[in-house]
Amino acid sequence: MTVRNALLGAVAAVTAVALTACGSSGGDGAGTADGKIKVVASTNVWGSVVKAVGGDAVEVTSIINDPSGDPHSYESKPADVAAVRDAKLVIFNGGGYDNFFATLLGPETEKAKKIETFPLSGKASGHDDHGDEPSGTPSSAPTTAESTKPSTEPADGHDHEANEHVWYDLDTVRKVADQAAADLSAIAPDKKATFEANATEFGQKLEELHTRLDGVGKGKKVLETEPVAHYLLDAADVEDVTPESFSDAVEAETDIPAAAIAEVTGLVEGKQVTALVNNTQTENTAVRGLVEKAKQAGVPVVDVTETLPEGVTGYLEWMTKQVDALEKALRG
Repeated sequence: MTVRNALLGAVAAVTAVALTACGSSGGDGAGTADGKIKVVASTNVWGSVVKAVGGDAVEVTSIINDPSGDPHSYESKPADVAAVRDAKLVIFNGGGYDNFFATLLGPETEKAKKIETFPLSGKASGHDDHGDEPSGTPSSAPTTAESTKPSTEPADGHDHEANEHVWYDLDTVRKVADQAAADLSAIAPDKKATFEANATEFGQKLEELHTRLDGVGKGKKVLETEPVAHYLLDAADVEDVTPESFSDAVEAETDIPAAAIAEVTGLVEGKQVTALVNNTQTENTAVRGLVEKAKQAGVPVVDVTETLPEGVTGYLEWMTKQVDALEKALRG
């Protein structure tokens, strides 16, 4: 069992209490009593992107707002429905990652702007989750119109042909920021110039991070405890040599095959990899053991997360710290 799942019940309880108050706002044309545009996100990662674009003009509520929360297994609560009810813009990942969010979208949210980031990324065309795409909606089509329905995919959601963790793909994040600017501008046209300027500045900073990573890992190999930062490693042009049987077992929270453990242990102890990229939000005995062996062997461990850690309020701050760590590890 992962740490995030062990704490999920407590997270949900706290979230429900917090969101009850948020969901009770009467709302005006902008969705809140104080005139701010009400935005609801499935996780604080996507919530922070909209906040960067919307600034003081938006009020963002993130359903998963805790480092131990797991969107894969989260079950929505009545308080979450209340939070979404008056939203003018909702944003979620899709691709099987946060299926709970689909249960929150009903007739009362039909007029809300919707951003589903996985299809918007353009990577969904290779994503096949047992044929469960909504009929009549191409998987690669952007999903921002009011009539769009979210993808209803299996709870496991993972597909190695198209990794759904697209918040680690900086190009996708820029697309999402631009779409947020467009949707917020449609809601509050008088603030269009501000939203577009914020999105442009945000995109420029993403490009700076992308430039820093470009090719820095060429010719080098890494291991991942879980393929969360897949797209970040792609940007660095580094080779991920993690056995699929290892990754599959960690994601499914099942016992890791002994052969896979032996293989990754050998790679670490033999210093045949430049770094170990560790998702700190998913833990088990084998993963903890591998991290410890990497440290003993002098192999850098780069910690990544699926949501913003405690004390980190913005996407750029969070991603910059992870890029710093990855770049340092790859450059040696």
